[in-house]
Amino acid sequence: MSYRVAFIRGDGIGPELVESALAVLDAAVDFPVELIEVQGGAGAYLEQGTAMSAAGLEVIRQADATLKGPVGLPDVRLPDGTEAGLLGGVLRNGLDLYANVRPITLLPGVRSALRVEGGIDYVIVRENTEGLYASRGKGVGNSQAMADTLLVTRAGCERIVRYAFELAAKRQGAPEDGVRRVTCVDKANVLRSMYFFRSVFLEVAAEYPDIEAECIYVDAAAQALVMSPLHFDVIVTESMFGDILSDLGGGTVGGVALCPGGNIGTSQAYFEPIHGSAPSIAGAGQGEPTQSDPRDRDDGRLSRRTADRRPYPRRGTAGASQRVSAVEFGWDSNFRYQVGDHSGDRSVGVIIEEGKQFPWDRPRKHRAC
Repeated sequence: MSYRVAFIRGDGIGPELVESALAVLDAAVDFPVELIEVQGGAGAYLEQGTAMSAAGLEVIRQADATLKGPVGLPDVRLPDGTEAGLLGGVLRNGLDLYANVRPITLLPGVRSALRVEGGIDYVIVRENTEGLYASRGKGVGNSQAMADTLLVTRAGCERIVRYAFELAAKRQGAPEDGVRRVTCVDKANVLRSMYFFRSVFLEVAAEYPDIEAECIYVDAAAQALVMSPLHFDVIVTESMFGDILSDLGGGTVGGVALCPGGNIGTSQAYFEPIHGSAPSIAGAGQGEPTQSDPRDRDDGRLSRRTADRRPYPRRGTAGASQRVSAVEFGWDSNFRYQVGDHSGDRSVGVIIEEGKQFPWDRPRKHRAC
């Protein structure tokens, strides 16, 4: 059986990151993969007047998984001043990918900006379809004032909180004490919408008595992620809060260039770096490809759709999990470079060479959409 994987090269350093990720994917998987390229981002907007065509979105809808490079260019904008090449609203809302999963992990061989020797390992689960970003393209106002609406629904809260607790149930707990813990980050002391988010969180938490539940205000969370990062296991929060905190977390584990992200719904998913397109270094070979991992690191899935029909075992055995092990081995063995010093392709090539101890026949087809 062949699996259809769509990919979007993106803008800026996106194409070089995606190319590296595809090279690792080709070396790691032991089943046939058909790659389908979809145009998307600022380049697509300049060419066709839209960041992604309806036909491209349908290809992604039908794919088993999607890998997306960073998109957007700072000088390509819509009439309202926002970036024209972004795909978050198109893909996340268009495919109802409600869970933005962002692992924050200090990899072997990477020096943290904090005084820790390792152990940072938590996941930010960010609600993807509501919150303040639900106002994307819908702000109202005039030359004197502008307003965006923060939307929180019970259904949206319940499903993202359940996702967080189910994820915590599969993890090993916080590095500090081994406790499986879900932390709700909100601003319930100021905003009624956030108090509602917290209230629903506590209702759902009661269904998981074996997992510790706690709540913290977002400003206090920003401090705690710097001062006590080993305390955290799974964090669940509103879209904008999660967007900001994941960058803060990335800064504690070597930079956001080392942090992947998954956008996961009931039956579909796509995977991407959590950073922007960095056009100022495009083509310079300074892009870090580690975060372009087309897989959910916590359960080994290439996508929701392939979860029950993949021909290889999950994390910790054979298959794609060895790709993550190879990346970690590369860092731990000092094959990896200092971020921003040398070409990402060079280190990816080293890892692939080291990974040839896992020889598989990997037929692959590639066509463009």
